[in-house]
Amino acid sequence: MRELILLRHAHAEPAANGQADLDRPLSAEGLAEAEAAGRWLAQNKLVPDCVLCSPSRRTRETLEAVLGAIGYVEQRIEPSVYEATPGTLIALADTHAEAERLMLVGHNPGLERLAALLHSGQSGDYRGMPPAGIAVLSLPAGVALEPGSAQLSAFWWP
Repeated sequence: MRELILLRHAHAEPAANGQADLDRPLSAEGLAEAEAAGRWLAQNKLVPDCVLCSPSRRTRETLEAVLGAIGYVEQRIEPSVYEATPGTLIALADTHAEAERLMLVGHNPGLERLAALLHSGQSGDYRGMPPAGIAVLSLPAGVALEPGSAQLSAFWWP
């Protein structure tokens, strides 16, 4: 089996006047959520082999807080995760098929639609991945990411 961990960024501050969406930081609440997400991953021994993270400030800050709990892992800022569709995220994850446990740190609606698509084969009406939410999807080793190919093995939110 291999696992795909989807982590949505924690609560962020609203954009200040003239501030780019990419530059929005975590709120104090969001930092606490991200730290709790890291503790949950550590307690459940869900430490990824590799992390691909959106370039937005809020996702990077979420990842930093998580790494404070789980320790250092291989990580890469991946611009295509920002505003990604499920198809883009599947293609990206497939380029890291050698990782037994891959984590994507990104945004909705892409992450929640990806979780629904891989689990049930459908993504259109799915809503339900809150800030700092984590979905863990399990699939047989060597199987390509396809609609309905994964089992939702864990779902957590602060």
